[in-house]
Amino acid sequence: MKLPLFIAKRYLVSKKSHNAINIISIVSVISIAVGTTALIVVLSAFNGLSGLVKTLYNSFDPDIEVVIKEGKTFDVNETNINKIKLIDGVEHVALTIEENALIKYKNKQCIATIKGVSPEFQVMTRFDTLVKNGDYILNEGEHSYAVVGKGIAYLLELEHDDIFSPMSVYVPKRGTTINTLNPEDGFNERHTYASGVFTINDDFDFKYIILPIDFVRDLVEKPNGASALEVGLKPGADVQQVQQAVQEIVGDTFLVRNKDEQNETLFKTLKSEKLWTFIILVFILIIATFNVIGSLTMLMIEKKKDINILWNMGADKLLIRRIFLWEGIFIAIVGSVAGLLLGTVLCWLQMRFGFIQFNEGYVVDAYPVIMQPVDFIIVFGTVLLIGLFAAWYPTKIFVEKNLA
Repeated sequence: MKLPLFIAKRYLVSKKSHNAINIISIVSVISIAVGTTALIVVLSAFNGLSGLVKTLYNSFDPDIEVVIKEGKTFDVNETNINKIKLIDGVEHVALTIEENALIKYKNKQCIATIKGVSPEFQVMTRFDTLVKNGDYILNEGEHSYAVVGKGIAYLLELEHDDIFSPMSVYVPKRGTTINTLNPEDGFNERHTYASGVFTINDDFDFKYIILPIDFVRDLVEKPNGASALEVGLKPGADVQQVQQAVQEIVGDTFLVRNKDEQNETLFKTLKSEKLWTFIILVFILIIATFNVIGSLTMLMIEKKKDINILWNMGADKLLIRRIFLWEGIFIAIVGSVAGLLLGTVLCWLQMRFGFIQFNEGYVVDAYPVIMQPVDFIIVFGTVLLIGLFAAWYPTKIFVEKNLA
């Protein structure tokens, strides 16, 4: 095994009689390095994007959510909240209630989802950190305030510090039919002022208005109603174990979901996009390794005299095959290591200096990048497998043809 390895290393670094072979060998290394760099950079960028999306959704979605299987709301007395608070690993329990509503401000109006939240919601989600204009204030004395999504504020041309023009919130009355002659009789109406404007992404910014839970309960005429029971966990808590314990308490009429289950489609889409991007880049890398086939073929033609000498000295086909097989593997290793190093440097520069910037208005200034060790292992293994095949095929054909 040492002899093929030794000869392959000498062939790799020695000067060839034909300069074209040297050029093709260098091109082979560069093509593999560029493909490997692209894989590392793209996968790290997908990691950063996925991490950013999860962070944004984590600011709004709880660790565990309890919702009724049938219907929109439930009576909070059915959920045994006190028992849930005693579960090991549970830190916060918040109540929320959601309803679609018509929002009017001055001469503008739009449809939005009003979300009433209990005081624990802000402590659990740190939602106040998402408020970019104004402050996170829902209650001040006897007055109720709203924190409005940036998209809703844009549609309404809302001024969060306007203390003279309130927002009007309309919700259909329960069990009544709207009279076309006087439609306002079919709605419950309440007034409030905006204390701040939050921004997460368009999915939330153009949909939600955060209000005190009592304000929304009064509008929908459900004094003990809730749309969801949101559970925040302590750091290091076992999510699956707590989820199972909550399910046992609330019973089969409720659905208990963790973060991944709350946004199952989104996270599956992110994973599938990363997978297909990886597959496409691997195919491009396979095409790039054709240079390895050409380089090895030309090298074997040049070293035909050496091969005959080894054959006459008693070397078998397997030994000769291994020489050029190691030659191809060395090219793949050098190219992949160079690509991994270059990809690491590019990702580090983006993480450190943020050369690729987002447009103004995004929640982050620069494109996020996260390097994960498992990506490096997968990429390195993939490149070696491709390089091994690229070296095996021409070696087998050449040896069989010339040493028959």
